[in-house]
Amino acid sequence: MNKDLSEKTVLLYSDGACKGNPGVGGWGVVLRYGSHEKQLFGGEADTTNNRMELTAVIKGLQALKRRAAVDIFTDSQYVKKGMTEWLANWQKNGWKNSKKEPVKNADLWQVLAEETAKHEVCWHWVRGHAGHEGNELADTLANQGAAQAANA
Repeated sequence: MNKDLSEKTVLLYSDGACKGNPGVGGWGVVLRYGSHEKQLFGGEADTTNNRMELTAVIKGLQALKRRAAVDIFTDSQYVKKGMTEWLANWQKNGWKNSKKEPVKNADLWQVLAEETAKHEVCWHWVRGHAGHEGNELADTLANQGAAQAANA
C-alpha cells in the first residue's frame, strides 16, 4: 500500500461471525491510521451473520472522532454490494427490495448510510480466511465477541 495514502486514510477492517445463523454472533473491527491501531469487538446472543457484518462497520465508523477518508475492507459481499449497488434503490423505493419486500436489516443499513455520509468512504472486498492480515485480525476479534456473548 502507498505509504502516503495509508498515513492520510483510516483503514477499517471489519468482520462478523455467527455460531448458527441465527445464533450467537460477534463483530470485530480494526482501525488503523498511520502508526495508530484500535481494535473493537462485541457480540449478541441472538443474531445473524449479516447483522454482525453490518454492525462491525457501523461500530468502526462510529469510533472515528472526526471526518476522515476511510478505506473499508470487508469479506462480506452483502455489505459491499449493499452500500455500493443496492442502497440508492432501497432508499428511493422506501426501503423495499426489487421484489417489493421490506429490506432485511433496514435498521442497520440506515445507520450505516448515515455513518458513511460523515466520511469519504472507499469500499474494498477481500476474500475471507485467505490470509489477509487485517481481515484475519477482524475475524479473531469477531469470534472473541461471539464467545463473550455466549458466556454472558
